[in-house]
Amino acid sequence: MSALRNFWKHLSRGRVLRLACGWLIGLVLASSAGLVWWQIVRATTNIHAGDTERYAWNDLMGWIDFYGTDTVTVSSQDLVGYASTTAGDVSLDCHTTRGGDICATSTYQVTNDGLGNLSGYGWNDNYGWISFDCNNEGSCSTSSYRAYINPSNGTFSNYAWNDIAGWISMNCQDPGTCASYNYKVATDWIATSTTGILDSATYDTGVSGGAQINSLIWYGSMPADTDVRFQLATASATSGPWNYIGSDGTAYSYYTAASGTPIELDYTLHNNQRYFRYRVTLVSDQAQRQTPRVDDVVVNWSP
Repeated sequence: MSALRNFWKHLSRGRVLRLACGWLIGLVLASSAGLVWWQIVRATTNIHAGDTERYAWNDLMGWIDFYGTDTVTVSSQDLVGYASTTAGDVSLDCHTTRGGDICATSTYQVTNDGLGNLSGYGWNDNYGWISFDCNNEGSCSTSSYRAYINPSNGTFSNYAWNDIAGWISMNCQDPGTCASYNYKVATDWIATSTTGILDSATYDTGVSGGAQINSLIWYGSMPADTDVRFQLATASATSGPWNYIGSDGTAYSYYTAASGTPIELDYTLHNNQRYFRYRVTLVSDQAQRQTPRVDDVVVNWSP
């Protein structure tokens, strides 16, 4: 995600306030009080601990334990850490091996497309490269396989491949052995949109008796499967209270429209108040690969 870049340029023309913003969902949240920076920190494993939700199987390596090393973490971008076997570790990325970062020697990574489809390579010292997707080697015409994670419940399925050890099964359902050997790898990760929220500063309509907030328009971009949502809060004093509400007058609804399309506000909800703020909620696509961008917001009011 791109870091959220925020700059303000206020231009008041009578009863219209135009805000030049430039907002993206990122690792930063902003408020009228300033910017708050967030840093992604890898947690301990998010693989399930249960005996039937932590193991993959290979005929030569035996059980491959994704939980026991407390290092395997699944995110929308990749898998990191290493799983353990009697034949040594299955390393999922070169940065977090048992021996530390070895990327200077060999660069590899198991990746996630954000919807649970895995690609790239892992590594085992005894057997070598482990492919998670037949497209890695352009061999799908010979054998079509790809390990993947169900984006709704975090359950791994299908196979990875090693040229020496053969198939690595992620779920007993695929070879049909669950009645005898019930196993799979499961994670807390599921595919979900990322949401960023920005509250504006407090704006003064200059109408001492209170103004009517009529409409707002935003300009920017909204890729497929993303969303831009607005809420408005009005008050008779700069101290508030600031209660952000949407189209039905509650905190659980929003005003939405495409870029450049006027959003008519409910006159009964935002009347006879001198001051206002608005809240923008930016929602990424489920794979967290696309984010909307808000460049400008125009608010219209009348006495």
